[in-house]
Amino acid sequence: MENRRNSSIQATGYLLVKVEDTRPKLIAVGCVISTMCLPNLEFQLVNPTTQVALFSICVGSCTDIQNITWNIYQGLDNSSSNTTQWILFNQMISYENIWFFGRNTTNFTATNKLFLENSQIKLWRFEVIYALTSEISTSALNFAINQPPYNGSCSINPLNGTTSTLFTISCPDWFDEDGIKDYSLYVWKKDSSERLMIAFSPVSLFQVRLPSGDNQTSILNIVIYIRDLLDCLTEMNMSSISVMPDLSTITDLINNLQSSSNIIQNNPIVQLLASGNQNIVGQIITSVSQQFNKMNNESLDNAASNGIPLASISIASLGSTNSQEISIPLNASALTEYNKELNSQANVRDYLIKFTNKLAITTSNSIKLQSSSLAQLTQATNQLKRSSSLLASNKCYQLSLALHSMATKIPYEDVQAASTSLIQCATNVLTAINGPIQQRTSLLNLDLSRSNELPIDYDTDLESKWSNLRKISID
Repeated sequence: MENRRNSSIQATGYLLVKVEDTRPKLIAVGCVISTMCLPNLEFQLVNPTTQVALFSICVGSCTDIQNITWNIYQGLDNSSSNTTQWILFNQMISYENIWFFGRNTTNFTATNKLFLENSQIKLWRFEVIYALTSEISTSALNFAINQPPYNGSCSINPLNGTTSTLFTISCPDWFDEDGIKDYSLYVWKKDSSERLMIAFSPVSLFQVRLPSGDNQTSILNIVIYIRDLLDCLTEMNMSSISVMPDLSTITDLINNLQSSSNIIQNNPIVQLLASGNQNIVGQIITSVSQQFNKMNNESLDNAASNGIPLASISIASLGSTNSQEISIPLNASALTEYNKELNSQANVRDYLIKFTNKLAITTSNSIKLQSSSLAQLTQATNQLKRSSSLLASNKCYQLSLALHSMATKIPYEDVQAASTSLIQCATNVLTAINGPIQQRTSLLNLDLSRSNELPIDYDTDLESKWSNLRKISID
C-alpha cells in the first residue's frame, strides 16, 4: 500500500483466504399452474385477478429439513441505477390463512387479495427459505404484474325487455399488449356473489337473451369480463336493466309439449334449442329453468297452505329456511292440482335436458356455462324424472372429466366456479333419485308407468315353447 500524500511511505501486507466448497442444497421453485406464470425476462408475469400457487423442492438428499419459511417482498424500481429495491412485506403474519396459505410448507398460496389491495405495486418477489441442520438454502421467483385490458367501454341495448328480447352487447376500444381473448357476461339479482354466466364471445359485439330480473323490481345487474390472451381480466360493471318474464312463451311450451310432436317442433324456444349453439342453449335453459323454479316454489307454497305436508312432496336444500308448518286439513283437490302441475313441469324439464347432452365441451368458459345452466335446470329436485337425472348425471360427469383435464392449465377461479356448479348439479341429481325411495317426494307419472312396463325382449306369449319349462330339453 502507498501513502496518498507521501509516495515514499509504503507498506506491505497479506490476507489468508480459505475457500470452502459447501455445496448448499439446491431449492427449486415453480408455479403449480405453469401457464399462469409466463416468463418475461427476469420476471414471471402474474395476473392480479388470480391467486399465485407455488411449490418448492429440495433437490437431492434433504432428510434434515428443520423448517421452511416463505417471505414476500415488494419491488421498487430505481430508474437512475437501473436496479430493483426489494422491501419485505411485513403483513404476512396478519393475513396468514386469510391471504396466505402454507407459509411453512413446501407449497405456498397467495390469494389475489394481495395484488388487488396493493395495486400500486407492480413487482413482487416470493422467497422460500429451507433451514437444514447445518445450513440454510434459499430460492426465489420474481413476478411482474400483467397489465389487464384497458381503455374500453361496454353498453347494452335496449335497457328493458323480456326474456324473449334479444339484447345487443357492445364493448369497443378495449386494448391489451397481449391481445384480447374473449368477453364473458354474468348477471345477478340481489347478491353479487351469486353471479350466473350467460354468454361468452371472442368478438366485442354480440347478442344475448337474458333471464328475468328481481321478482319485485325486475332489475337485473350485469357485469362483463374482458380477458386477454394471458387470462388477465378487467371487470366492467354495466348499468342495471329491467327484464320481465315472457310467461306466454312458457305456457306455449308446456301446451305444445302436451300436443303432437309436429307442434312442439315449431315452438320458438325449441327452435332456438335445436340450434346447437351452446350460448343460445345455455341462455334459454337458464331463463326457462328460473321460471320453472319460481313456479315450483309457488306450487309448494300453495300445497302447504292446503294441508299438504311439505316433507312428503319436496326436499329443501341445505341451509334453506323453511316456515313452520301449520296443521291444516288436507285439500284433496289441491293435491290433485299440485300433481298435475308437477308432472307437466317435469315433462318440460325432461325434454329440455336432452338438448344439453348434444353440446360440445371446448373451453373453460364452455364448462362454466353448461354446468351453470345444468345446476339451474336440476334445482327443483321433485320435478326430475329418473331419465332426466341420468342424463344430467352423465353430462355433469363429462364436464367434470373435461374440467379435470384443464385444472392445471386454467386459473383457479375458473376451476372453482365450474366445480361449484358441478357439485350442485350432482347434489340435485342424488337428491332427486333418493326422494321417491325415501318417500320424501312424489313418484312422477312417467316414472311410475315406465317401472310397470315389461322389457322389450320379454316374451308374453303363453303358447310359446319357451313359456313351458317341460318342453325345454337339456342334452
